[in-house]
Amino acid sequence: MLAILADRTYRHLFLAQVTALLGTGLATVALGLLAFDLAGDGAALVLGTVFTIKMVAYVGIAPVAAAFADRVPRRALLVALDLVRAGVALALPFVTEVWQVYVLIFLLQSASAAFTPTFQATIPDVLPEEARYTRALSLSRLAYDLENIVSPTLAALLLAVMTYDALFLGTVAGFLASAFLVVSVLLPSPSPSEPRGVYDRTTRGIRIYLATPRLRGLLALNLTAAAAGAMVLVNTVVLVRGALGLSDSALAWTLGAFGAGSMTAALALPRLLDALPDRPVMFGGAGLMVATLLGLGMAVLSVDLGWTLLLAAWLLVGLGYSTVLTPSGRLLRRSAHAGDRPALFAAQFALSHACWLVTYPLSGWLLTDYGLVPALIGLALLAAAGMLLGAILWPADDPVEFEHTHDNLPLDHPHLHGKRHHAHPFVVDDHHPRWASRL
Repeated sequence: MLAILADRTYRHLFLAQVTALLGTGLATVALGLLAFDLAGDGAALVLGTVFTIKMVAYVGIAPVAAAFADRVPRRALLVALDLVRAGVALALPFVTEVWQVYVLIFLLQSASAAFTPTFQATIPDVLPEEARYTRALSLSRLAYDLENIVSPTLAALLLAVMTYDALFLGTVAGFLASAFLVVSVLLPSPSPSEPRGVYDRTTRGIRIYLATPRLRGLLALNLTAAAAGAMVLVNTVVLVRGALGLSDSALAWTLGAFGAGSMTAALALPRLLDALPDRPVMFGGAGLMVATLLGLGMAVLSVDLGWTLLLAAWLLVGLGYSTVLTPSGRLLRRSAHAGDRPALFAAQFALSHACWLVTYPLSGWLLTDYGLVPALIGLALLAAAGMLLGAILWPADDPVEFEHTHDNLPLDHPHLHGKRHHAHPFVVDDHHPRWASRL
C-alpha cells in the first residue's frame, strides 16, 4: 500500500490531507468541550445543530462549487480554500456565544465543501491505474481515521497541560501546512468542459449519480453509515461526560476507539477488495454497524452502560463504517469519464452529507428527549432501512463494464473512435440518456 507514496505528487497530496485532518480532529474534540461549556447537558443539541449547519453547507455549496471548479486552476483553488479555513479556525477560540459558533462553522464548512470534492477528484488523475487508486483510497481512509484516533490521542495529551481553546491553534496549523504542501506540487489541470448553462453544470453530477444503480445503492449505504456515525459523533460527549461522568481525556479515547476500528478496516481492505467484489464487502460492513447498535441497545436494557462496553461498540461501528465508505471512490471512478469526475465526486459529497443532515439532528433529539436505548434502536432501524434499500437499488449482478452500442450517435462523439460496439465502464451523457435505465 505504501509503495504509491513514491509518487511525489500523490505523496504531497496525502500529507496535505493528513495535516488538515489532524487539525480538524483537534477542532472536533475542542468543539465538543466548547459546546459542553456553553450549554451543559444541552451539548448534544448544540453539537447536533453544529453538525446540521455543516451538512447544510456541504449539500448546498458542493454542487455549485463543482460547476465552476474547472474554470480555476486546481492548485490555486485548493490553496485559497485552505487559507480561508485557517482564518476561520483562528477565530474559534474567541467565541462566547453559541450563535457565534454556528456562524463560524458555516463559513469553515462552506470552504471545506468546495475543497474536499475537488481534492478527491484530483487523485484519480494523479493515479489512473485502479489497483494503485484502490490503495490510495485505503490510505485516504487512514488519513480520515487520524481525525478519529491520532487527533483525539494528541488532544488527550495536550489537554493535560493546556485548555481546550488552544486546540484550535492546531487546526490553524493543519490548514496552513496543507496549503504549503499543495502549492509545492503541480496538479493536473481540469480539462475544459463543453459550454453548458449554470443549471446544467450544477446538476450534472447529481443526474449522472442518480441514473446509476450502483451509485443509488451507494447512497442508501451512505444513510446506514450516517445513522451509525451520527450516534458516535453527536452523542459520545454526553455519554462520556454526562452519563459516565468521565474526564475530557476519556472523551478523546472513546472517539479514538471508533477511529481504531475504522483504521483496522482500511488496512485490511486493499487485499480484501483484490479477492472480493465491492458489493458484498460493503454490505458486510453495513450489517456490522446495524448489529452493533442493536446489540448495544439490548445490552443496556439489562446492564448499566460501562466505558469498556462503549469502547468495544464504537470499535465495531468504526470497523463497519470504514468498510462501507472506503470502496466508494472505486464506484465513482468507474462510473464517469475523467471530465465528469469532479461533478460526480461533488454529487457524492452533497448527497451523502444530505444523509447526515437527517441523522445528526435526529441523533441528538432521540438521546435528549427519549434516552440512550431509544436512540440506539431508532438509529439501528434507520441504518437497517438504508441497507435494505441499497440491496434493492444495487443489483447483485451489477457489471463493472457494460456492453452497449453507439449506432445513433454523431460521428464525432468521443466514445466512437472508429468503433460502433465496445465495452467500457458505463457513463450516462447527454447524447444517450436512454441507457440510464439500463445501468
